[in-house]
Amino acid sequence: MRYSRALIPTLKETPADAEVVSHQLMLRAGMIRQLSPGVYSFLPLGLRTIRKIERIIREEMDAADGQEVELPIVHPAELWMESGRWERMGPELLRFKDRRGRDAVLAATNEEVITDLVRRELRSWRQLPLHLYQIRVKYRDEIRPRFGVMRGREFTMEDGYTFDADEAGLEASYQKLYRAYSNVFRRCGLEFRAVEADTGAIGGSSSHEFMVLADSGEDAVAICTACEYAANVEKAAIAPPPPSPRDGEVPAPERVATPGVRSVDDVARFFGVPASRVLKTLLFEGDGRVFAVVVRGDHEVNEVKLRTALGLATVAPVAEERVPAIAGAKVGSIGPVGLPVETIADAWVSTVTDGIAGARVDDHHLKHVVPGRDFSPTRTLDLRTAVDGDPCPRCGGALAIRRGIEVGHIFKLGTKYSEAMRCTFLDANGVERPAIMGTYGIGVGRTMAAAIEQNHDKDGIIWPVPIAPYHVTVLPLATTGEVMARAERLYDDLRAAGHDVLLDDRDERPGGKFKDADLIGIPIRVVVSDKTLKQGAAEVKVRRTGEVRMVPLDEAVAEVGRLLAALSAPTR
Repeated sequence: MRYSRALIPTLKETPADAEVVSHQLMLRAGMIRQLSPGVYSFLPLGLRTIRKIERIIREEMDAADGQEVELPIVHPAELWMESGRWERMGPELLRFKDRRGRDAVLAATNEEVITDLVRRELRSWRQLPLHLYQIRVKYRDEIRPRFGVMRGREFTMEDGYTFDADEAGLEASYQKLYRAYSNVFRRCGLEFRAVEADTGAIGGSSSHEFMVLADSGEDAVAICTACEYAANVEKAAIAPPPPSPRDGEVPAPERVATPGVRSVDDVARFFGVPASRVLKTLLFEGDGRVFAVVVRGDHEVNEVKLRTALGLATVAPVAEERVPAIAGAKVGSIGPVGLPVETIADAWVSTVTDGIAGARVDDHHLKHVVPGRDFSPTRTLDLRTAVDGDPCPRCGGALAIRRGIEVGHIFKLGTKYSEAMRCTFLDANGVERPAIMGTYGIGVGRTMAAAIEQNHDKDGIIWPVPIAPYHVTVLPLATTGEVMARAERLYDDLRAAGHDVLLDDRDERPGGKFKDADLIGIPIRVVVSDKTLKQGAAEVKVRRTGEVRMVPLDEAVAEVGRLLAALSAPTR
């Protein structure tokens, strides 16, 4: 492509409303423009990267026995009512009426539509397993769209669905798609981890999120430094603590007046102890039950773990004004000793051998509290959020907390939708059974943005080669004469060798061309000038490393190919 004919409206200044690096650079590089909050047009340069990501996805889905379909964007409300999600989904589901007054929604996800499609065609176990996918626009009416295409209202996703005859089949399909998704992000040149995650509103028995690791990530991820274990912090398990022997006999609990002392930090300062010796007691309710949870003062209750461990549909803290009637004291003074409700403790509470806890009398605390002696939890579970240095549940190695950007998510749905919508088949014995489902999704624009968050510097984007809009930019420093003629020849030869090439034939100052090349993030820059031609060479620069070398003109195409191949090596 000739730059003079391309629509690449780069910006020198960063737009004031762009919050994160990817949003800033996609706007500055002329890749996107906002139509309305959370809705963007992709310009030619940005769309080239989108199409390359989509091609990688298609190749990997097809290799995983996927068949591409295209599902409607407008869904009749009846399908969502049938699955039960019409009532459960919040205002993110954009609902409207057509001219005949019938309720409908814009596609936010497609479990209902794909289940309806398959139930009309599925008859026998011989038709299974089945893997269908699409790459299609979705719409979610985000209350506060932000971060450019990372959290928009309108976005493109690959969404896939598997149908199997039994749980073993689902497991095989799930593992196949796990590998396919790993291949997608590896081929995109991204550093990522697949982490265990909560199933959330989609439902199902288990799921994995695919996280691109970046300091700007919205999500915290616990990653073992010694093995392959990784999980979202909402899900991350923590190995139980080693036994904590007591140093001598601990005195009986003693009540101490603590006026105005409420927070863990206040308690720790008042008694001159670390927060890890404070026993924090919190009241929760769920499914009609009220119960207390005890954790160490330096730890936080993980409500997702709590809900899952207790098998509850919902969990929420008890309103502060109700606490005194239940616990006998206000928030800040409640404790586990003599508490008249079910008390559940996090496993690491056992490491507190001489603790401080609320006395269940306003503005008073107890010192010398020993779990197991002074109060006995009805259950001891892993209930807290992982922190740096916690032991891995698989190997005992240290967990590290990293930031990540979710770009893909896979779920084992089971029969949640197939039973509700009667998507059934006859097994080998002629017995009618519900199909066992899985659902899978990749955010295409989100993957593009995450790649930028992970690959940039002060000058602009540093694209991984497989998803770069162009592989090479040829920059002639004159637009006439021998310099331009040689640049044209290189441009033609590089294209003939199969590379995506941008020829910057603009009548611009060299500095402006260099800045635009760095901003756009093209992996290889080839400069032709009077100076280089005197040496019979071209100047070749690698964007990622900054390495510059003079390469003979007749070797330039081969050298560019070698560099691109080296830069294209898949990442972890």
